[in-house]
Amino acid sequence: MDHSNFGRVFTIFLFLFIAPSLAQQSFRPKALVVPVKKDPSTLQYVTQLNQRTPLVPLNLVLDIGGQFLWVDCDGSYISSTYRPARCHSAQCSLVGDNACGDCFSGPRPGCNNNTCGVTPDNTVTHTATSGELAQDVLSLQSTNGFNPGRNVTVSRFLFSCAPSFLLQGLANGVSGMAGLGRTKIALPSQLASAFSFHRKFAVCLSPGSGVAFFGDGPYVFLPNIEASQLLTFTPLLLNPVSTASAFFQGEHSAEYFIGVKSIRIAEKAVPVNTSLLSIKSNGVGGTKISSVNPYTVLEASIFKAVTEAFVKAAEGPGWNLTRVGGVTPFEVCFSTENILSTRLGVSVPTIELVLHNQNTVWRIYGANSMVSVSDKVMCLGFVNGGLNPTTSIVIGGYQLENNLLQFDLATSTLGFSSLLYGIRTTCSNFNFTSAA
Repeated sequence: MDHSNFGRVFTIFLFLFIAPSLAQQSFRPKALVVPVKKDPSTLQYVTQLNQRTPLVPLNLVLDIGGQFLWVDCDGSYISSTYRPARCHSAQCSLVGDNACGDCFSGPRPGCNNNTCGVTPDNTVTHTATSGELAQDVLSLQSTNGFNPGRNVTVSRFLFSCAPSFLLQGLANGVSGMAGLGRTKIALPSQLASAFSFHRKFAVCLSPGSGVAFFGDGPYVFLPNIEASQLLTFTPLLLNPVSTASAFFQGEHSAEYFIGVKSIRIAEKAVPVNTSLLSIKSNGVGGTKISSVNPYTVLEASIFKAVTEAFVKAAEGPGWNLTRVGGVTPFEVCFSTENILSTRLGVSVPTIELVLHNQNTVWRIYGANSMVSVSDKVMCLGFVNGGLNPTTSIVIGGYQLENNLLQFDLATSTLGFSSLLYGIRTTCSNFNFTSAA
């Protein structure tokens, strides 16, 4: 017998055996869509995916920079299609095959012998632990960009099991976290390879109900506004050192960094130590985008410079606002007495993040800068990150709301829309009712 041919036939058979998710589905979606709701008590953004056999709806905290999907398997994880990833398998090599081990109680999801492990990370509490790498069925809705379409399934989606204690600090009713970061097993990469679409995803957070898309646009919001046409683009930067709670030496960060070169308030440059704005070789510094930080966090000296410039402008001519005492966690607050409303939120000095060139500017208007804490008080929604934080500027969820962000992993670029109020729509306006 010709062994080389036998090997070839066996390889083809093996491919058909391991890729039923592609072999069985004639319908190939162009993009996928999931709802994202803000939890009012924790200010976390929660999405829902269906996993397992039979399918179970899971509420998961959305983490734009998270490394992968992790879920609590200590609870009642019941599924006929759960498979742990065996040591030195192809699945383990996707995560670097860092740890391989046994589990010393009876086999169950999250506890099996001869399996490789990863490090699920609760990025809200900065707690990490060891967890089993596994695969199971994942189901979510396709979209044409206008409405949700039929459900599609990835039959062997890689994720990590985690112990129940890792859920501490997360919103009630949540089963884990959905990571969208720059790793091979984060949701965007796995979904793009399962359905052969562009390695892009877009997030549109909202104070109520927002949306996330996997794949390319259109991203259409009522009344028929194609938001991807409004995007301005800037490079995504790779931080060479992991910013996770626990990591192996040599791992780069899974989070998304952008190059803020300077900051302007009311069109005037803010004097900041620009060396803090670049990422050093040890991974410290720079600006990242985070959906787990509720508000933007600034290194202490940047915070001081920004808040002083903001107060000076807000108290000056044109605004004439009256500063009042801080309200935790905010240090800079104003009486609402003189504050006027505009289409872009309350009328306050605009904060501008100047990116890779002077013409590429992320503008933060009143809707994203001011937080209403009572009928009489509004506060600047930026918090002091103290001295020597790992990252100098963390752009938090409140500043991202009602801005469409598109992450293109293939070209390493970020597209950002600026505040959608300017074109008379919001992130709540994706039409989640199915098309006829």
